[in-house]
This record gives sequence, structure tokens and C-alpha cells, in this order.
Amino acid sequence: MWNRLNKSMMVCQMMFGLSFYGVMVILTRFFLDDLGYSEANTMMVVGAFSSIGPLFAIAGGFIADKFLGAYRSLTISFGGFATGYTLLVLGASASNVQMSLVGIALASYSRGLMSPSYPSLYKRTFATEEDFENCYPVNYSVNNIGSFLGQYLFPMVVLAIGFNGSFMLSAVIAFIAFATLVISHKPLVGVGAEIDQKPVSPKKWVAFVGISLCMIGLVFFMFSNMDIGKNIVYVIGAAAIGYFISLMIKADKSDALKMGTILIITVLTTAFFVYYGQIMTSMTMVTINTMRGDLFGFIPIAPEASMAMNPLWCIVGGPLIAMTFSSLEKRNINFSTATKVGFAFILTAIAFGILTAAVMGVGPDAVIRPEIFLAVHFFQALAEVIVGSMVVAFILSVAPKHIENFSVSLFSVAIALSGIVGAVFSTSIALEKGQEITQEIIQSVYGGYFSTLTILAAVMVVVALMASRIIRIMLKSSETANEELAPAQAEG
Repeated sequence: MWNRLNKSMMVCQMMFGLSFYGVMVILTRFFLDDLGYSEANTMMVVGAFSSIGPLFAIAGGFIADKFLGAYRSLTISFGGFATGYTLLVLGASASNVQMSLVGIALASYSRGLMSPSYPSLYKRTFATEEDFENCYPVNYSVNNIGSFLGQYLFPMVVLAIGFNGSFMLSAVIAFIAFATLVISHKPLVGVGAEIDQKPVSPKKWVAFVGISLCMIGLVFFMFSNMDIGKNIVYVIGAAAIGYFISLMIKADKSDALKMGTILIITVLTTAFFVYYGQIMTSMTMVTINTMRGDLFGFIPIAPEASMAMNPLWCIVGGPLIAMTFSSLEKRNINFSTATKVGFAFILTAIAFGILTAAVMGVGPDAVIRPEIFLAVHFFQALAEVIVGSMVVAFILSVAPKHIENFSVSLFSVAIALSGIVGAVFSTSIALEKGQEITQEIIQSVYGGYFSTLTILAAVMVVVALMASRIIRIMLKSSETANEELAPAQAEG
């Protein structure tokens, strides 16, 4: 089951989590303090940084399928991370907004290049589909080890070496992952798809460079003009889904039904990640304004580092979720992916219910203890593990092989759309610079916002369970259509 290849890839995944989320956790302070952004604009930029990268997984999936293959795309993406973080170093050193945005744009595009390539190549390092599906949640936890360390440690690292030193540390970490992939070139290419094993023509390299420069330029423009940028996200997301629907219409009945289930699960995933996006935007702003004290009275934690609680629980949640569902399956208790997403929304409703109770019951000192956020992140992290690992595995199990990477990129499209929608929602609780934080403001502004999200999460539980039934019917019809088509193909 486990081997040197999938273990080395998980090391790279951990390096990604450490470097990317280490940068993300300090961006809020960087834009608020060093670059002088308002709360609303900062939440939009940070929300976009967490979501625009996955949006460009559309381009990443296309490039991996048609030009470079998964291995080359993945290796180049880590080189892009290292370069992007280096540009952030230069931007932080000179307090240069434009240079900083170029670095963010390159890192975002690199994430888009990586997102569809990693799971498809990682899957091929396993002997069977079952081994991959059982191990992918563990891979998710490994990624979150890096994410936890980055989000917890980087706010303290900033105090020691500043923003430019922290960004440089991320660049070094990304370069180590890049070097690991280069060293593992032969064996990874050996298990890769046919396109990975063939040389790339000069024409395709030129096309890749051209597409990449255009994409990076577009991302830079979006970060520089967020009002227009968010609309571009909506247009690109709609175009990707529209293109997928056009492929579905042209496909035979069996494949079309399977692709239809991918669309349904994409809608559910988009709704879920609106909640996940709150971790980087509204919840971070709330912790900066209200969270005070050490965790359990002796563990120091910066307010913005509260995000680290999410990957901390994900590390625990990955094996826990994998063992739970594996144990149930041994007892012939099987749940569909959409039903599991319904379970995730139950956990989300509990998480935001706890947060709502905390802000509505805040005292005159306007302080919320770190332990409250630890509980909130526990339930939300378990939900994230379910959606983050199970949905990708489901898409890979039903997607036609010739559009496998593009189909996986729809998961990233869901993250992108939800990230921007979630960031836009979050701006409704943005306060003016210097505004005093009082009990009344917390209860009225934050309380109303999180109570609404809690109610909507409960509604989504019902929606997900209904979708589960529809998907089950569609997959059964797909099997029937495939059985009917098989004799005709044999005769032909």
C-alpha cells in the first residue's frame, strides 16, 4: 500500500501546507499594518488568495491533460511557489504593494497548477483504487501537519525575523519540495500517465509559457482590482462549469450520467467551502478583535494564529474519519459521498452554533477565550476532512479518463467560487479602522452574521441528503446504460 513514491509526495504536500498557509496566516497583519489596507479590503485580498489559486486549477487541469502531464505540472508549480514567495520578500522589504501582489499572483497560479495534478499522480503510486481511497484521507492529514505548523508558528516567526524573513523561509521550504520532486523524476514518471512519459514538443512548451504569463497577469489584475476581480472569478467559474456541461451533453449516456453526479457534488462542495472560507476571513478578524489569553492558560497563541486550530484537528480527523468509515464498510454500512457531505454540514452547523453562542454571550470585556475557537475548529475540521478527501476520491472514481484532471479541477472551482462568495459575505462585518470593540458591537454585528450561517448549514443538511438519493439513482442508471451499450460495442 505505502511505498517510497507516495511517501515522498506526501512530504511535498506537507511542505506545501507549511509554506502556503504560513504565508496566508501572516497576510492579514501584513496588509493591515504594513500596507495600510482596511479590514474589508484585507478580507477580500486574503479570501481571494485562498480561493483564486484553486480557480486556476481549470488551467492547471487543461495543461496537465493536454500539454505537460501531471508530473511536470506539479514540479513546475513548486518552482512557482518558491519564486512567488521570493517576490513577496522583495515587496515586504520595500513595502511595495505591486511587487507583493505579483508574488501573490504567481503563488496563486502555481496552486492552480498543482491542485489537479497532485491527486491524479498520487493515485498512480498505489496498486489499487481501494488503497488510494483508503489512504487519501491520511494524505489530507499530512498536508495539515504542514498547515498547522505554518499557521501556528509563522505569527511568532514574524516577531523574530519580520515579514520579509518569514516570506523567505516559505520560499526555501517550497524549493525543498521542488528539489524532492526533481530527485524522484524517474520513478514518478514511470507510474505516470502516458503523457508524462512522452517528451513535450517545443510548440507545447511555448503554448504553456504563453498561457501561464496570461494567467499570472490576469491574477495580478484581479488582486489589484478586487471589485472587478470577484466578477472575473464568477465568469471563469461559470465558463468552466458550462464547458463541463457541454462535454457532458456530447458524451454517451453512461458517462453523461456520471458527469451529472460530479456537477451535483460540485454544488454541494461550493456551499460547504463558503463556511470553510470564513476561517481565513470573518473568523480571523473576530479572533484578532476578541480572542485574548493563552490556550488552557499556558499555551501561547497569537489571535491570527487561531487558524492553526483547523489543521491541528484535521491531523487528528484524517485517520479518525478514515477508520470510522472503513469500520462501517466492514459491517456493510456504506454511505454515499453526498450523504457524507450531509454529515459534514451537521458538523458545520454545530461549529457555527458554538461560535454564535460565544459571541451572543460575550461579557462587557468583549473577550472570547481561545478554548471556544478550539471547539469550533474541532467540528469544522472534521467536516472539512470529509469533504476535502471524499469528494476528490468520488470525482476520480466516476470521471471519464480523458478528462480526469479537468474533472478534478471542478473541485477547485468550487473552492474558488465559495472563497470569493464567502469573502464578500464577510465584509458585512468589517469594522472601521480604530473603531472600539464593545459587547454591543460583537453581539449585534458578529452574532447576527454567525447565527444566519448556522441556520443555513442546517438547511444544507437536508439538501445534501436529497442530493444523495438523486446521485444514487443516476449512478445506477449509468451502470444500466453501460451494460446495454456493451453488446453493441462487441458486435461493432
